Amino acid sequence: MNIQEQMKKARILIIDDQKLHTLFLEKILKEAGYQQIKCLVDPMKAIATAKEFQPDLIVLDLIMPQLDGFQVMQQMQQFRESHYLPILVLSSDKSSDTRLRALQSGATDLLNKPYENVEILFRIKNMVEMRILHMQVEDQNRSLELKVQDRTKELRESQLDIIRRLAQAAEFRDNETGIHIIRMSQYCAKFAAALGMDPQQCDLILTASPLHDIGKIGIPDSILLKPDKLTPEEFETMKTHTVIGAKLLAGSNSPIMKMAQQIALTHHEKWDGTGYPHQLKGKQIPLVGQLCSICDVFDALTSARPYKKAWSTDEAVSEIIKQKDRQFNPQLVDRFVSILPEIEVIKAKNAD
Repeated sequence: MNIQEQMKKARILIIDDQKLHTLFLEKILKEAGYQQIKCLVDPMKAIATAKEFQPDLIVLDLIMPQLDGFQVMQQMQQFRESHYLPILVLSSDKSSDTRLRALQSGATDLLNKPYENVEILFRIKNMVEMRILHMQVEDQNRSLELKVQDRTKELRESQLDIIRRLAQAAEFRDNETGIHIIRMSQYCAKFAAALGMDPQQCDLILTASPLHDIGKIGIPDSILLKPDKLTPEEFETMKTHTVIGAKLLAGSNSPIMKMAQQIALTHHEKWDGTGYPHQLKGKQIPLVGQLCSICDVFDALTSARPYKKAWSTDEAVSEIIKQKDRQFNPQLVDRFVSILPEIEVIKAKNAD
């Protein structure tokens, strides 16, 4: 439909307490080809009628009893906020004060009575055309916004897929399963929510925590896959997976990667300062590193591996409680224990 056809279908609302005036203007408009015209002689019904009729243009008489044009425009302000709705004011008062007040009150244009038929038709044509063009721009903006949202969603899904695959690559080298990183990340997100973090932070933790052991990619198989206890020298090499992971994730502007780097570097630090790689102590350890540490240990203890049986939840929790003030922040341990029913639900849904 071209713009000329759209203009003829424009909805025009005429508000004037003089019925003769509305009928006269309606006749002019119909002869000009406009097809959807509604006349209203009771200004008290202006808002209700506008909401029902959804006009593209309002032609409003300024001088009316009970409710004048200024008051109608004031009531229309809220209705017009969501979209551009032009108002052509008609008035027999030709003073500059009245014109200025009308424009300040929300009138798009003002025409004095009596008016020439040609002039009012040109005014209406211009205002309707502006309305149609404005609505087209709004439609295009909405369409572009939807496309941007779709593209952003696609990019985020691609990013998440890459992150999951990277995390699984590290886990598979360590004879772990992909289920571990799913469980562990979901534990972390649930734990973060229980600690009062906002949904955005919880989502970041859910996405970033699977990369906590990405640095294991840089550990030799002879150490990473050794079934026996590591020698002190081998354990020192194993510890470097935290630094390797942080280096792999460094240099990105992505909030996900920044958090993943922080988690990878600090999830083996201990509350008493005996952890690695930097022997951070207490609140020197970032909160995300602290909470991921508890979740990682809980899942490791309760998971079966070739070299050990799975511990029961009670056994794992008992061990974590023992590590209060040593490996873990005691307040975080208490909070983790308080959400065990929710953790158990996640564990059951993502069993090995």
